[in-house]
Amino acid sequence: MSRVARLAKIIRIIGRYRLDEFIDPGRLHALPRTVLRCAPWRLHRAPALPRGVRLRRALEELGPVFIKFGQMLSTRRDLLPQDIANELAKLQDEVPPFPQQQSINIIETALGKPVTELFASFEATPMASASVAQVHAAKLHTGEQVVVKVVRPDIEAVIRQDLALMFTLARLVAKYLPQGRRLRPVEVVSDYQLVILDELDLSREAANACQLRRNFEGSKLVYIPEVHWDYTCRNVFTMERISGIPVTDMDTLREKGVDLKVLGERGVEIFFTQVFRDSFFHADMHPGNIFVDASDPADPTYIAVDCAIVGSLSDSDQYYLARNLLAIFQRDYREVAQLHVECGWVPPQTRVQDFESAMRAVCEPIFERPLSEISFGELLVYLFRTAGRFDMEVQPSLVLLQKTLLNIEGLGRQLYPELNLWDTAQPFLEEWVQERYSPQSVFKRLQRHAPSWLEQLPQLPDVVIDSLQQSREIEQRFTQQQRHMNELQQQSSSRVARQRRYTVAAIACIAAAVSVFPGAWQQLSQAPLISWLLGALALGLLWPRVS
Repeated sequence: MSRVARLAKIIRIIGRYRLDEFIDPGRLHALPRTVLRCAPWRLHRAPALPRGVRLRRALEELGPVFIKFGQMLSTRRDLLPQDIANELAKLQDEVPPFPQQQSINIIETALGKPVTELFASFEATPMASASVAQVHAAKLHTGEQVVVKVVRPDIEAVIRQDLALMFTLARLVAKYLPQGRRLRPVEVVSDYQLVILDELDLSREAANACQLRRNFEGSKLVYIPEVHWDYTCRNVFTMERISGIPVTDMDTLREKGVDLKVLGERGVEIFFTQVFRDSFFHADMHPGNIFVDASDPADPTYIAVDCAIVGSLSDSDQYYLARNLLAIFQRDYREVAQLHVECGWVPPQTRVQDFESAMRAVCEPIFERPLSEISFGELLVYLFRTAGRFDMEVQPSLVLLQKTLLNIEGLGRQLYPELNLWDTAQPFLEEWVQERYSPQSVFKRLQRHAPSWLEQLPQLPDVVIDSLQQSREIEQRFTQQQRHMNELQQQSSSRVARQRRYTVAAIACIAAAVSVFPGAWQQLSQAPLISWLLGALALGLLWPRVS
């Protein structure tokens, strides 16, 4: 489909669901009235549906790329009204599979061998199909059961075409939608572009899975399937086939006698362990990617798949996030405000007392409820939204963190409604902060940086000498410039003083002549030549001299 045809389809769908009603009419004053009256959406009557439902259905009709964008947009609850965010969260990424032979051709081209040589058995009918890839079951010659993920053919060209149109729509939203600039739609589309283009590289997903598997090796919290690198490349990903209960299958979990309280608390522990211990977290932990190993119902283990999207925090972000969360637990809004300014999440000129007051207004009504009823993820959304009023630029890593926390908390509450995330999180954070600044931890960080410092140590004298030399040169240049400025000021002062002296002398001469020869002066002043000479003399006396 050409770009023009695709744009025409988008306009038809916008008109069918009357998405133009999202736009403030007052912002369309620059357009001619005839254009507004003849707009294609005027041909349709607005469906009798809530605005969130209309937007969701429009995205579903626009296809996989827009569906995935809507899914990501639903996590930006700091930017969207609640009704729209809730409706977009219902988007399902169910796409018809592409032809089996195409899938086989992609695998054989990528791995350089026929499927019959690569695998002992291969199921041509896909197990599942999504917007970017589909999955087939297979068996290696060594006997391991695996799944083979294959990127859709020519999907990158389609994605890039739709991204170009999304950027156009985002710029229109920023210009015409109420509060469009605050929503920062262009930045949101840019974040989405990075996410979806990364998902096209399955070798990146495989590397993420290996890292997560290594981080939780031997742990009962979560299991990550093994990657088979000999059968993995950019557009083909082969991993261990797992057997587990979908985390949303509550009937089966209860039937197996799974301890749902333990399962819910472990989800929270997994999140904080990934964020603060490893600084590497699975950022797409929605229920479709989570299964449960119930072989020991009293000691269940999560199984996580689809590691295409991961997040990471810097050391400073980890530290400031932990202290912010602890300050929120303790309702110390002054510290929350100071930490936001200190870590650069809000501009340095932000008045701490104003930000503190805004935080208090948001948090106090929430804390009036029992802790077990407070959504930690929603509170984080409210804080980001409030900080947005103070020009906080939310970093992508923090957005992924917020999204993951919302997923984990929602999952935990679904498993065990009485789950109190605060009771699980607060001891973890307090222990983490205390351990971070223990002598052992500080010594470990020194050890980690020691090789780099030792490598640079021999260059230190040269660096010091160069710095001193540069300092002296800068000082000399400054002294020369200052001396030159002083000379210019003196010259200017001399010219002004000299000009004043000449002016005073001229006035004195004229005054003396008038007083001594009043009659003669009157006669001479009537002579044109004499008048002209006196004027020239006065002008000459008043004209500034160049020294």
